[in-house]
Amino acid sequence: MLLNKLNKIILALTVTLFLGACATQQKATTTPTDDAYTGTETVKYLADGVPDRVFFATNKSDLTSAASATLAKQAAYLKANPNLNVVLEGHADERGTREYNLALGERRATAAKNYLISNGIAANRIKVISYGKEKPANPASNALAWSQNRRAVTVKTN
Repeated sequence: MLLNKLNKIILALTVTLFLGACATQQKATTTPTDDAYTGTETVKYLADGVPDRVFFATNKSDLTSAASATLAKQAAYLKANPNLNVVLEGHADERGTREYNLALGERRATAAKNYLISNGIAANRIKVISYGKEKPANPASNALAWSQNRRAVTVKTN
C-alpha cells in the first residue's frame, strides 16, 4: 500500500516536472541574418517619396528587399525624367582596408546600377564611383554608424 502511494507521488512529480518543462519559454537566441540599416535618419530624397540611398549588410553587395523597393522607385522616377543622369556612389563602413572598402563600395554601386538597368534605365545615364570608407554618413565608430555607412547613394548630375 505504501509502495503504491509512493509510486503515485513519483509519477505525479514526474508529470508535473515534464509539463513544467514544456511550458517554460526560452529567450530567442537567433541572430539577425541581415544587418542592413533600413531607418530614415540619414536618408535624403531624389524627389518626393523617392529615397536617394540603399543600405547593405556587412561585407555584402547583395540588394535587400528594402533596397530593391527603393531602387524600383528610383527607376520609376528616372523613367519619368529621361533627361536626368545620375552617379551611384558606393560606400563602406570604416572597418577593413582602404582597398577592400573601395572595391566593396564599387560592388555596391554596381549592384544598384544593374538593378536600375534591369528596370529600363539606359546604362549611359548612370555612372558609378566608390568612396569606400572616405565619406561616412555617420562618423561615429559603433554598430549604428557602420550600418548607416554601408550604402549606395544616387546623386542627380543634371
